[in-house]
Amino acid sequence: MKKVYTAKDIEALAAKGQGACAIPEGAVLTPSARDALRALKLKKPTASAKSGPVVPDYEFKWTPGGDPKTPEAIEAYFNSPELRVLKERMCDIGRRIWTKNYCDGNGGNITIKVGDNLVLCTPTLISKGFIEPEDICMVDLNGNQVAGWRKRTSEVNTHLAIMKATPDAKSCVHAHPIHATAFAIAGVRPPTCLIPEPEVFLGEIALAHYETPGTPENAKAVGALAPEHQSIIMQNHGVICWGKDVEDAYWKMENTEAYCNTVYIASQLGHGLNPYGGDKLKELISIRRSLGMPDRREGWKECELCDNSEFRPGVVCVAPGGACDCEKEASDGAGSSVSTVDAEALVQKVTDLLMRQLGA
Repeated sequence: MKKVYTAKDIEALAAKGQGACAIPEGAVLTPSARDALRALKLKKPTASAKSGPVVPDYEFKWTPGGDPKTPEAIEAYFNSPELRVLKERMCDIGRRIWTKNYCDGNGGNITIKVGDNLVLCTPTLISKGFIEPEDICMVDLNGNQVAGWRKRTSEVNTHLAIMKATPDAKSCVHAHPIHATAFAIAGVRPPTCLIPEPEVFLGEIALAHYETPGTPENAKAVGALAPEHQSIIMQNHGVICWGKDVEDAYWKMENTEAYCNTVYIASQLGHGLNPYGGDKLKELISIRRSLGMPDRREGWKECELCDNSEFRPGVVCVAPGGACDCEKEASDGAGSSVSTVDAEALVQKVTDLLMRQLGA
């Protein structure tokens, strides 16, 4: 007979320092027990003198080699309280990317790895702003759907390619944030050495060449970049970020969009961009590596860092040793504006033409 858990049982587990993972597969939870689990999830732990202050950690850990095998065991695991918590978290992230205008219609998708060969994912053709835990489905690392009543997204294969390429990737978030996607359309990789935080939390943003979304080719192109890049702009498509948990992956999406937005605005101010130099970037890379995040630039020389030669701000005009050509052409010796004279002549010509046509 299946064990029935009540709110008192959940409180007893909490008193022993145990959580949802201590509840056996197939157990029945009363409504009050589910409420108690949600309350425990929201409860903020206090730091003890022994443990000291802690940092947020939402990484999901499973027992290696312990994936359920039978359809019944898979279904029980899929509906377990611990995976319910992850599903709710995925829905929360979905609402965030939708509220922030990072996706429209049914765009974007989210995954969390929950076993050696099992991944929770958002389904196809559903707005991420209104997704519910019951909508989440589960696939294996080959993309075969093993649980859930809604059909999985076709783009999950790109997420799976990232997870296969690096075991540190426990979650992926894909979306189409406006400014980062603008870089994707232009085929431009964001410049470096401009703001410290993106260098620490994102590292070098990669640019994957265009392949049709959802195809094996796209998965291969993105997966190849994953071991050295946690934020990948997909040309003419959007952005995908990975992290140790879904919150981490989402943060990197938010960081990427904010950075692209700031760089775009700065590039329009007409004064160029002022990088802080390779010596400072080496310090930031060291901080990033101390946090356990990959960065292929770790062994690079200072002269190899901060190379933004491929980035071309849209309105900056630079000429060595003096005013730029467009400024020289705009002024004559008497201080009058040549461009203004030309414009007035053109206006007059168009006016004369219109008057003749009206007279006819």
